[in-house]
Amino acid sequence: MPEPIRPAPGWIATALRTLAACGYGVWMLLGLGLALGIYSIGRGEALVPLLLGAVFVSLGPLLASLGMPALRGWRGWRLERGLRPDRDALLALACYLPVFGVAGLVHGSNDFWATRLAAVALTAGSLACVVYARRERAIRPSALVGPLSLDRAVAACYGGGLWLLLCVVSQDPAARIGGNRDWIIGLLLLALLLGLVEGMRWQALAGSRRRNRWWRQRYLGALLTYAVPCVALLATHFTVDDRWPVLIGALACVLGRSIERRLYRAAAPRPAPTMQAG
Repeated sequence: MPEPIRPAPGWIATALRTLAACGYGVWMLLGLGLALGIYSIGRGEALVPLLLGAVFVSLGPLLASLGMPALRGWRGWRLERGLRPDRDALLALACYLPVFGVAGLVHGSNDFWATRLAAVALTAGSLACVVYARRERAIRPSALVGPLSLDRAVAACYGGGLWLLLCVVSQDPAARIGGNRDWIIGLLLLALLLGLVEGMRWQALAGSRRRNRWWRQRYLGALLTYAVPCVALLATHFTVDDRWPVLIGALACVLGRSIERRLYRAAAPRPAPTMQAG
């Protein structure tokens, strides 16, 4: 008898969780760049990606608190019931503190030691929120990558890196006309690494019979997640304004990752039934 497909969460909830991962990726890379002193100089150049990441991360809890039917909870916390937040929700709430710290301290060349310390805290908090997401551990076991599932950090950096690059090319005219070669090389390497890891996980997670059931969705998700953004990044070498190719790549990545998340949710093995004594 064929195994029933596990119902997946709605598209809105899946897209919001994907955007939240991208938001943490934006914060992670921004904090790393500020801590190392390699990010663009200027206050606005840091505040815009901070705000973009805050919007992506905060959409889920905001809509969940308003009682949106597609979102019954946020990181395991049922906001409408007024219960105390669990460990994952507390970690996510604590991550807002370094965001406010960086927003208040960032200025000019960002060489102040407190700015770099807040940036380190922002990177560490964002990484913790991505790696220790209990819901994601339940959906996507990490036997191939290890108990910390660092592939989620790679995915967040890849998606967040596309949006952070969009902020850079939108604010820096020099980057807009071809001064983003290092960004493109880094994102292409992340796409290659993530594609290899996700491909191995899909092979290990789903049997051949179940893979055949979803091969069209799987290839569509991979096409939108990797092929379209990489082609868009390479196309920036031939365009006058890099903003539109990067925007197309970032949107395609969100859609493709949402498709993959739904497939992982459907393909995740159910726990084996327990035998009752007596």
